[in-house]
Amino acid sequence: MTAVDLGLPSARGAPGVSARPDSPLLVDRFGRVATDLRVSLTDRCNLRCTYCMPAEGLDWLPKPDVLTDAELTRLLAVAVTRLGVTDLRFTGGEPLLRPGLEGVIAAAAALEPRPRISMTTNGIGLARRAGGLVAAGLDRVNVSLDTLDPVRFRDLTRRDRLDDVLAGLAGARAAGLAPVKVNAVLMRGVNEDEAVPLLRFCLEHGYQLRFIEQMPLDPQHGWDRAGMVTAEEVLAALRGAFELAPEPGERGGAPAERWLVDGGPATVGVIASVTRPFCAACDRTRLTADGQVRNCLFSRSETDLRALLRGGASDEELADRWRANSWAKAAGHGINDAGFHQPDRPMSAIGG
Repeated sequence: MTAVDLGLPSARGAPGVSARPDSPLLVDRFGRVATDLRVSLTDRCNLRCTYCMPAEGLDWLPKPDVLTDAELTRLLAVAVTRLGVTDLRFTGGEPLLRPGLEGVIAAAAALEPRPRISMTTNGIGLARRAGGLVAAGLDRVNVSLDTLDPVRFRDLTRRDRLDDVLAGLAGARAAGLAPVKVNAVLMRGVNEDEAVPLLRFCLEHGYQLRFIEQMPLDPQHGWDRAGMVTAEEVLAALRGAFELAPEPGERGGAPAERWLVDGGPATVGVIASVTRPFCAACDRTRLTADGQVRNCLFSRSETDLRALLRGGASDEELADRWRANSWAKAAGHGINDAGFHQPDRPMSAIGG
């Protein structure tokens, strides 16, 4: 995939040769600015989704390698106050497994200027914690839900927890998190028939549904393009039951293409990372639970901020290293390139 394919201007010279502009922001050589930080709080998870990890789980990060709350909140402060980050999304693994989650969110909410704060979760345990998370400063939540069938849910996640996820969704709505979004991945021969039932369910309960194309981020490196249900297939299935019209307005850096359902105001989104890449508008940077900065979900290199932080680096030194990481960002993720290789880390270790 080339810069032209992605609608990007040519990079200003070769990497490491062109001069970075004198900007405090997370700019790259293609004119993009990263303002959205995805923060992985842990690589651990209480589900074992077949497309995410093996039944026995993975080798979790040793506890000393994981950023402490103080280290994490310091890096969040650097991102918001020095680098222009305006949006924080906490991910995992499963972020609800992070001890001290509410404290981390409260520290982020106290930053000036206050960032928008969201979280992506599997929903297990969310029902009893939603109120406390809102009180701490959480603004929004995305809950992963790939099926409404209890047997299929157990087969997909290797856990019998569908009722807990549904309770988490309801609890989030009751606590005032709005909008409550649902993330769904459809896979051929597994749950591809659930596009319409999932949308009906979300419309009935007031949730916003987002279908996500399955991406090559599994630890087994077993992803097969033929098994992926494409955005076009999802939309074709939905059009058999609903009237869809493109939502007016600019999409900006949002990963989802959104469609009005039966005239609106309800919408459904499709995140087509594989078949319709949106790299040209990417505004994201990522921080892993062990303090590594990644400028792309599919990057095969990282910048170690943990070592710098523990070595006594100043906030501005941390910021400069982060800026250098963003300046080196590639034109696109390269999934459709002949020579594409998955990143060594799986999604559960990178953060969504």
